[in-house]
Amino acid sequence: MAKNTVGVIGGGQLARMMIPPAIELGVDIRVLEEAPGMSAEIAATGVGDYRDLETVLAFAETVDVVTFDHEHVPPAILRELVSRGIPVHPGPDALLYAQDKLQMRAKLSELGLPVPAWAAVETADELGAFLADHGGRAVVKTARGGYDGKGVRVVSDAAGADDWFLALAEDGRGGALLVEELVSFRRELAQLVARRPSGETAVWPVVETIQRDGVCAEVIAPAPQSEGRIADVAADIARTVATELGVTGVLAVEMFETTDGRVLINELAMRPHNSGHWSIEGAVTSQFEQHLRAVLDLPLGSTEVRNDWSVMVNILGGPAEGTLQDRYPAALAAHPAAKVHGYGKEPRPGRKVGHVTVCSDDLGDAVFSARSAAAFFEG
Repeated sequence: MAKNTVGVIGGGQLARMMIPPAIELGVDIRVLEEAPGMSAEIAATGVGDYRDLETVLAFAETVDVVTFDHEHVPPAILRELVSRGIPVHPGPDALLYAQDKLQMRAKLSELGLPVPAWAAVETADELGAFLADHGGRAVVKTARGGYDGKGVRVVSDAAGADDWFLALAEDGRGGALLVEELVSFRRELAQLVARRPSGETAVWPVVETIQRDGVCAEVIAPAPQSEGRIADVAADIARTVATELGVTGVLAVEMFETTDGRVLINELAMRPHNSGHWSIEGAVTSQFEQHLRAVLDLPLGSTEVRNDWSVMVNILGGPAEGTLQDRYPAALAAHPAAKVHGYGKEPRPGRKVGHVTVCSDDLGDAVFSARSAAAFFEG
C-alpha cells in the first residue's frame, strides 16, 4: 500500500503552506504544533513539545513519513524513530549538518566545497588569533539555534564574544563558537534543490535574496545576471550537498557571490525555505509540493518558471493596529496581480507574518508591484 500520510513536526508557516499541495495530491497531512493557535493549526492533530520523546513518538506512530517545519528536533529523538522503522525525511544523519554549524563547516570542507575561511574557537585568545590572521574583523556564530540574524555578530576584538563563551561555560557542556572570515560579497544567493530517497534531484533557478537586519526581506527569481557560470556553479553545489549529505526533501543552500567572483556556501536549511516561497506561483512545481513528493519518494515535478520574473516580498511586523485581513481590500484592489499569503500570526515588530509575490515578464514591474502591495500591510 502506498504511503500517503505525512506528519510535519512544527506548526509554523512552512507547515501551513504544505497543506494546499497535500490536498491537491490527495495526501493526508498531519501537524504536531508546539502550542495551540499556530499557523498550521488547521491541520494540527497534536499539540506538544517536539523535544519530548514520548510526544513525538505518539505523533509519529500515526503517520507514514515524518518531516519538519524546522530543524530543532533533537537528534536522539529522530534516531529513536528511525530505529523503530518510522521513515524520517530528512534523516538525523543529514539534519545534523543543518542543526550544528560547526559540523556543517567541517563536512563541507571535507567534501572540498567552497566555504569562507573558518575555525572553531573555545576561548577569547583563539578568537583573537583568528582576527589577527583575517584582517581584524570576523563573523562569530553560535553553533546551534541561530536564524534570521540571531546568534550571529560581527566582532573586531577578542572580547567581542565573551558573553557567548560564558554562556557555553555555564551550560556545563562546553563547546565552541564558529568564527568565519568577513566575506566581501556583492550579493546573497540561494539555491533550492529537492532530492527523493531513491536519489532523483531537481533544482529551481538560483535566486537573489535581499536581507534587512539579518532577515530576508525580498527574493528575486531567478537572480538577475545569473545565467551561465553562476547558475551552473550554484546548482552543482546544491546537488552535491544534497547527494553527499543524503538529504531528502527540499534543501536550501544560502550562498555569497563574492566581489572577486567566487560562490561560497553560507548556510543550509533542510526544509522548504523563505527563499523558495516565490515558487508557489512562479514555478510549475512549488517547493511545498516538491517537498511532499520527495519525502514520499514520488517522481519530482518540473521546476520550470511560469514567467520571466517572480518577486517575493516578506511582510515583516504587520500592521501596527488591526489585522492583515483589515488591509486586504485596499491592497488587492490596488494590485490585482499580487498574490498575498497570510500566516495567521499576530503582528509583532520584525516578525514574518506573510508575504506577497508578483510574477511578470518585466522585472521592474514585478519589483514595484510586490513592494507596493506588501507596504499596505505594514505600519
